[in-house]
Amino acid sequence: MIYIDLPDKQVRRLSFYLSMEEFAARNLSFDEDLFFMWQVNPTVIFGRNQVIENEVNIEYCTKHGIEMYRRKSGGGCVYADMSNVMLSYITSDANVDETFGRYLDMVTAALRSLGIEAVKSDHNDIMIGEKKVSGNAIYHLPGKNIAHGTLLYDTDMENMLQAITPSKQKLSKHGVESVRQRICLLKDYTPFSFPEIRKRLREHLCSTQYTLTPADIRMTEEIEKEYLDRDFIFGTKQL
Repeated sequence: MIYIDLPDKQVRRLSFYLSMEEFAARNLSFDEDLFFMWQVNPTVIFGRNQVIENEVNIEYCTKHGIEMYRRKSGGGCVYADMSNVMLSYITSDANVDETFGRYLDMVTAALRSLGIEAVKSDHNDIMIGEKKVSGNAIYHLPGKNIAHGTLLYDTDMENMLQAITPSKQKLSKHGVESVRQRICLLKDYTPFSFPEIRKRLREHLCSTQYTLTPADIRMTEEIEKEYLDRDFIFGTKQL
């Protein structure tokens, strides 16, 4: 598998990385599957068909500088920050179920190679014991599939709870404890640091790399304009 790299270490908006997936799927022609990892500043990302007001605490996010984006895949609403890593997998296999299964098996095997007892669930999550460490979704393009997901190493639990759970019941004083009972963090299951986890995952999954050119980045930024369209973000426009 080929790792898609960027020519610099700049932290970009989540919308750029979603566009980078699309660019790679539509424009890069390799015989192998593609993969890359990315991190973002505090951001909420929600599914294509979700109603933002039902999934996101817009007032909290606006007040605390948490960015909000809609993706083109389905699935639920998640919070991301620099303490977790996002995974992107692009394949020319057009079978959605087979792609999703292969992606989940691939990530699970990579984690198990690090001594982490990860397993995939029937709900397209990756679990450690009874707790979720990774949520995932898939986006189909003609002749291509993009599978992507979160991988929690550490995160701001208060921000996670407040940003994506607007109901008063979930914002009770026991809310963080409740979330911690359902999800887990890799830092509690491995002696490896976050940079080491990323390094080892890349080495386990990929044998070569391709670095985006300036022209590639310009094309990616053109795609990104769709994700930055407020009508798309707030659900009044379909792409």
